[in-house]
Amino acid sequence: MTTSTRPGREREQGQILVVFALALVAILATVGLVLDGGSAFHQRREEQNAADLAALAGANDYLLNSNVTTATATAKAVAAQNGFTDGVDGTTVTVTITTTNGARVKVDVAAAHLNTFSRVVGMNSWQVSTTATALTGFPDTAYGAGPAIFSIRAFATDGEPLSQFGNPNSPFDFGETNGDVPTSASDLAWTNYGTGNVNSDEVRDIIQGDLVINKTLQFGEYIGQHNNGNHTTLFTAVDDYLSGQDLPVPVVDDAGNFQGWATFHVVSASGGSAKHIRGYFVSPFLNAKLTVGECTGGTCPRFLGSYTLKLVE
Repeated sequence: MTTSTRPGREREQGQILVVFALALVAILATVGLVLDGGSAFHQRREEQNAADLAALAGANDYLLNSNVTTATATAKAVAAQNGFTDGVDGTTVTVTITTTNGARVKVDVAAAHLNTFSRVVGMNSWQVSTTATALTGFPDTAYGAGPAIFSIRAFATDGEPLSQFGNPNSPFDFGETNGDVPTSASDLAWTNYGTGNVNSDEVRDIIQGDLVINKTLQFGEYIGQHNNGNHTTLFTAVDDYLSGQDLPVPVVDDAGNFQGWATFHVVSASGGSAKHIRGYFVSPFLNAKLTVGECTGGTCPRFLGSYTLKLVE
């Protein structure tokens, strides 16, 4: 007896094969999307890390050198050190720096993700990109600044204090004359930041933190005294209220014109016949315009506004 396959059964088997083939493609595509998608997500995290580090490095370089070209090169070099080199294997690292206020360094990283499973459905690669932005700025406010001015001669050309004025192990006695302005690198004079004659009571209030002058000093602005005098009682006030503190102090040229800031550590002060403030500089000279900031009387913090270096995006 002979048997034969019915035509209907053959058609059903053919349809099942087609459906299975289509389903297999769909399954492979789905698996491919999941696996390649996870790999692409991992790549994006690596790109993000590289972009973050590159942006911070570029911003820090600009903070140190104030040069857009070197900051850009530094950002790209750091991105390369972290696996993403501009112009290699289709990778692009774009650095954009704006310097309207300090520096804003934006780093965009883009690179192809070479797929493995998704090639089945024609997706050979995906473009993966990310961005990071770092901000750097300079001190903009001197809080509780001391009412004494120091000479720019106390600093070297690179802004560092001369060795005899920056040694915590050997504090220096500043104060030689009773002039309106410092007459040498080791001299000092009192100031109320150019708001008129220096009055001992007013300056004592500044020392105590009961009075803070709120003013933005301009380069070249005269902030020396308008009346000669050492104001002996002020040295005692410094010893009573500022000993052991770091405080921002203005730095002037030989004519008493504002040139910038430094941070000074007060060890002690003496009135009487000595008339000096003993201490040392704990920071370089900063050639920058700053605002003397207000604070609550009697509770005034004394510090120079900090450098800024942070990721903002």
